[in-house]
This record gives sequence, C-alpha cells and structure tokens, in this order.
Amino acid sequence: MIDLSKTIDLSTHYLGLKLKNPLVASSSPMCGDIANVRRMEDAGAAAVVLQSLFEEEIEIESNELDRFITQGSELSPEALTHFPELTRSFSGPDAYLEHIRRAKQAVKIPVIASLNGTSKGGWLTYAKQMQQAGADALELNIYYIPVDPQITSAQVEQTYVDLVQAVKAEVKIPVAVKLGPYFSSMSNMAARLDAAGADGLVLFNRFYQPDYDLESLDVVPNLILSNSHELLLRLHWIAVLYGTVKADLALTGGVHTAADVVKAMMAGARVAMMTSALLKRGISYLDTLSTELLIWMGEHEYDSIRQMQGSMSRNAVPQPNAFERANYVKVLSSYSMR
Repeated sequence: MIDLSKTIDLSTHYLGLKLKNPLVASSSPMCGDIANVRRMEDAGAAAVVLQSLFEEEIEIESNELDRFITQGSELSPEALTHFPELTRSFSGPDAYLEHIRRAKQAVKIPVIASLNGTSKGGWLTYAKQMQQAGADALELNIYYIPVDPQITSAQVEQTYVDLVQAVKAEVKIPVAVKLGPYFSSMSNMAARLDAAGADGLVLFNRFYQPDYDLESLDVVPNLILSNSHELLLRLHWIAVLYGTVKADLALTGGVHTAADVVKAMMAGARVAMMTSALLKRGISYLDTLSTELLIWMGEHEYDSIRQMQGSMSRNAVPQPNAFERANYVKVLSSYSMR
C-alpha cells in the first residue's frame, strides 16, 4: 500500500512560516491549556493560535475598566451587566505572556499569539511583549460592534487601519488581522489593511449574539458551534480577494471535513482554521482530517496543496460572475418548490 504522506505534499506557507499542512487550531479557550496544545501538535496541527488576550484584561490591570463600569452604571442600569463575569475570570497579561513562553517550550509548531480589542491604547506594549515572549506571529482579533449612531462607517474602517499600522510599527513578527464580514466594501477594506501592512487576513470572525431569557427577562450568552454551511461566506470572499492582496488569506469558521479544507484551499486560503470541529469530535480529529485530506488528494491526483490553492478563485474559474450579483437571479430561479 502506497504511503500517501510520502508522495503528496501537504505543506503550505502562512505569515512567512512554512507549515507541514494547512490545518491550524484557531484561537479558543482550548488553547489556554498547554496539555491541549501538545495534543494538537501530536494530532497533526501545523500551528496553533492561542486564546486571545482581551483589551478588557489589560484595562483591568490599570483599573480603567472598573472605572468605566462604574461610570456606565450611573447612566444605564444595564451597563453593569455586560462585564461582571469576565472581570472575575481574567488571569491577566503577565500570565498570558508566560503562557506563550510555556507553549513555545512545549511544542515545535508555530505559536501565534492573539490580541482582541479595538483601540491602540496601552496594549500596543503587549504586542511587543508577545513578540519578546517568543510568539511566531500575532493575530489581531478585532471584535468591534459599533452601536453609536454618531460613528460613521469611515471612522470604523479607519480605526482598523490605524490599529494595524500602530501594531506593525511595534513588532517585527508577522501580523494577521481577523475580521468580521460586515463591511459595506469588503474588497476595499481588505486592500486598505493590506496597504497598512497586514501580513494575513483571517476570514471571518464569528460574532456571538446574546439571546433573551423570557422567564428572568435577562440578556444571556448564546454560543452555537459552527457547521459546514458557514463555510460558504468565507469561500466567497477568499475567492474574491485571492490575487488582489499580498496578505495571506486564512479561512476560519465552518471547517469540519476534509472536503471543507479542500474547498478553502481551492478558494485561495493558505490555511484552514478550526475550533468547533475539535470541540465536537476531540483534538484527535485533526489526525483524521489529515488522513482524509491525503486520501482525497490521492484519488483526485493532486500532488500538493500548492497545486490546488486558488484554483477556484474568482480570477481562475470560467464564470467569475458566480461571485457577483449576476448570479443572484440564477440562484433564486434554481429553487423549485416541493
């Protein structure tokens, strides 16, 4: 029996790092445990993105968030309920930096640190300290939902650009930007971030939306794990952006099967990131995915991941209007009622 791992090259490059395959464990609380990080490497993960250090954690260290909550509660009774659980569980920036050091000592695969926030502030210092702690790259997980009607879309977009420029000025390691899909012109936003120096774009962040508890009349957290259907939005934009920006493209959200990984590569992604699949099936599922990926490639006569990357991007397919409005009527008319 032919050993496919010796005849098929699964390697890829992401953020200047050579990875043994495109399977990356995305940022999640699972990555906060060194034992899990080791298991991810053993199961075949090519890199791991550590859980995010949140801007609120850094503010807590300087007592800024407590003051914000106190002031906010005087204006709105609901304001105080937004953060209390978070403020009790943070371990702090220093512990996060130590976690980077321990992770680097524990595994040989690249370790990518993650910052979650929206403002430049004091946490630029921590971007530099993450580099000093040994992180191979940095992912800016920009989780921002503008609710102030006085803030314009132009201001929101400029915040992203300014943030990337500021972080790039502080560190020498590669910087990826994890985005949400809610921009009026995603292509323009991607181009601006690319010009600002982003080494990678991670598409897309999942915005966790609260639900209502009708008995207690309270707003409660609501976490629903992803499924493969969520892949479609990511495939669309990666296929559109492939070849138009220098930044590497990473797909995250909806990666659950080897077929999902293949689609991500064909759209133009360098890596396929996942968390929900590992929560559902266990960390060892990475090994299953790698094996199934090799089998699929062997059956379809692909010699390498690089051979398929971007092969079904917007610029490569015979009908690029499939990614545009011209396909809208066709999709609607293709559905037949039962």
